[in-house]
Amino acid sequence: MRLFVGLGNPGAKYARNRHNIGFMAVDEIARRHGFAPWRRRFQGETSEGTLGPERVILLKPTTYMNESGRSVQEAAGFFKIAPGDVTVFHDELELPPAKVRVKIGGGIAGHNGLRSISAHIGNDYRRVRLGIGHPGVKELVHGHVLSDFAKADNEWVATLCEAVAEHAALLAKGTDATFANRVHLAMQAKGFLTKDENGKE
Repeated sequence: MRLFVGLGNPGAKYARNRHNIGFMAVDEIARRHGFAPWRRRFQGETSEGTLGPERVILLKPTTYMNESGRSVQEAAGFFKIAPGDVTVFHDELELPPAKVRVKIGGGIAGHNGLRSISAHIGNDYRRVRLGIGHPGVKELVHGHVLSDFAKADNEWVATLCEAVAEHAALLAKGTDATFANRVHLAMQAKGFLTKDENGKE
């Protein structure tokens, strides 16, 4: 069994914030793969279904970002899911918009949701880092993540969430590099990622 956690803040006020792209990704996984209706438990909302042969619990903590770990710990404890079978989808300032990276463990880069999760279940969980770009200076970061995506961003955000959902079974299977590559190619095919003169994305 796998636990897929989307990070965000609860309530309509935050629904389109950059900080909530983790919620958006797991919502799309649930929709695309016909998961069960969301229900409130574990200080969050859960939906259950399957990705390939794997049973997957989707979780959206409703504790607010800074306390996400309490919800994750509760759900993981209930289902006896080890940190290595937990995948967290979150916004990533250090990646350009529309980019995705997957890693296990490592630093939290100042992300309060990850800080809380690491404090509650340790650091050995998988992170799906969804690029939202950096505003350029540190003083603007708080306002950037808690602001809504611009209208011009809506198309790539929707396309990214769709690509993540389409290939989510690869994550459930543990083939992280293949997942990241498929999402990258899907974004490139839609024109959201281009190569620079050195051939790098």
